Order: sequence, then C-alpha cells, then structure tokens
Amino acid sequence: MKHLLDRPIWSALETRHAALGEGDGRARRFRPPIHTFAGMKDDEEESLEALAKLPAPGETLLIVQSDDIRIPANFVVNATAKLVQMQAEEHLPPIEDERIVPLTADDAQDMLDLAMLTKPGPFTLHAQSLGSFWGIRENGRLVAMAGERLKQPGFTELSGVCTHPDVRGRGIGRLLSLYVGGKIFANNERPYLHAYVTNTAAIGLYETLGFKVREAMNVAVITREA
Repeated sequence: MKHLLDRPIWSALETRHAALGEGDGRARRFRPPIHTFAGMKDDEEESLEALAKLPAPGETLLIVQSDDIRIPANFVVNATAKLVQMQAEEHLPPIEDERIVPLTADDAQDMLDLAMLTKPGPFTLHAQSLGSFWGIRENGRLVAMAGERLKQPGFTELSGVCTHPDVRGRGIGRLLSLYVGGKIFANNERPYLHAYVTNTAAIGLYETLGFKVREAMNVAVITREA
C-alpha cells in the first residue's frame, strides 16, 4: 500500500474505525449490520484466505482499493465499478447556515429513505456509527444531507451527499458539501471522497469546491457462496 487512501477501508479498520471491525492483520470488515465494507492488507494468498473467512455463506462484502481486486475462489461477484478518489486541495473554511442541523439516531430511517431514493452510494441504517451527519428539513421532511464515513489518521471521507429531487437545482448539495468539508478541516483533517467515474456532474461540482482527483479506484461487491 503506497498511501493510506489506496485501501481506504482497510486503513480505516486498522486505525480510527478499529473498534467497529472484526478480522485480523490480513483482512478486516465492519461488523454487521454496520456496513458491508471490507478490506485486505494486500493481495497475497494469505490475505485472500483471511478475507474468505470473514463472512458467513450468503453474506456480502464491498471492497474499494486502487489495485485491481482479487476475489477469493468461493465468492460470486455481484458488481464491479470504477471510482475516482478526490481530495480537497484547498482549505474549506467553516460556514454556518441556520437550515443545517445535526442528524441523530432518530433521523436514521429518514436518512436511509433519502439515500435509497437518490442512491449516493452504499448506505445503511447504521451510517452514523462511522461519523457525523447533517441535514436540511423542509416542512418536516429531510430533503438533503451529507456526512462523514471512513476515517484514517489525518483524513475523513465526505460521504452520503444527496438531495431530494424536489429541491435540486438550489445549491443545497453544494452547501452541505462545503459545510461538512469545513467541519473536517476544522478538526485538522483533510476531506476526501469517492465518485463513480460516470458521475461527471458530481465530479465537476467537487472540482469547483477545490477537490482534485487523487487516484483511480476499483470497487467490487462479492457474496460468499453456500
């Protein structure tokens, strides 16, 4: 691994998210039902064998890394994709907006519903286990949110940025991205994020916020066979 963010799930589970994971020095995953994310130290056979032991038959893992992803023999590949990993190159100062409020466990179902509607990426009811989230409600309805996900020493992932179709075009997604990015910088950490290579609109938006592509990434969703 050349950089902490080359295998962001692994490096998070080895450091700041260690308490949320299970596994060993070769492969780790987040404990179900927190998330399906898993990672390996490297692509050696010992690491593949360690990864294969983590899920029960029928359970799914999601892997993200810059290297090509090797799959254990007893797994089925459900999906693969290409991502770009972007890192904030310019400082994002803290901003305030009275519409933005912290989201709590009481908001978890509304957050999941919004994520399922807008599909910002993998999301679970337990997303707040990984980091803080903030959102905007209108007439009681959660219409936008953004938050933190994977954390490594000196880095925090900006994630879960989504806006309800009814409020798109008003700059709310941009506002929340700047807000969360400013929070991360205020903690003396650098924000980074992932976007599908096909999502050129999102990539273009993040570029205007001062994010630049750091690395091309691979993602695979795999399930252990019975």
